[in-house]
Amino acid sequence: MMTKTKNSSGKGSSAYPNYPRVAVGAIVFHRGRVLLVWRGKPPALGVWAVPGGKVDLGETLQKAAEREIFEETGVVIQAREPVFTFDVIVRDDNGQVQFHYVIVDLIADYVSGDPRAGDDALDARWVSSHEIKQLKVNATTRKLLRQQFEFGI
Repeated sequence: MMTKTKNSSGKGSSAYPNYPRVAVGAIVFHRGRVLLVWRGKPPALGVWAVPGGKVDLGETLQKAAEREIFEETGVVIQAREPVFTFDVIVRDDNGQVQFHYVIVDLIADYVSGDPRAGDDALDARWVSSHEIKQLKVNATTRKLLRQQFEFGI
């Protein structure tokens, strides 16, 4: 049986949680393109997705989104209201819950900065609606951008 472990900072690992974790993503448009990251860690390893991460204790959704987007991409944003909420539940081969996130995506305004990979991201960049059709994009990200923003149709 696998158990939850603690990393060197004393924070619990995201794998094999005892309860769902709350995470945020930010949908940021600038000059007709959307900010995406190439994910370097599970879940959604190896696909393009909306940047984001876990909400820290005592942090608002907006502040978490602003912090996470800066950590992952170097881009400064002003997060606004939630536009999409979904679950990510991943089970291992034994059926045990390996990851469980409740993710709240917020719309955000671009403030400054040029995308660069940082933290969990292997790459970060602005992607056009034409370009996104050619990329390996997370299915939930693709659905969100199409349904909510008619982007990449």
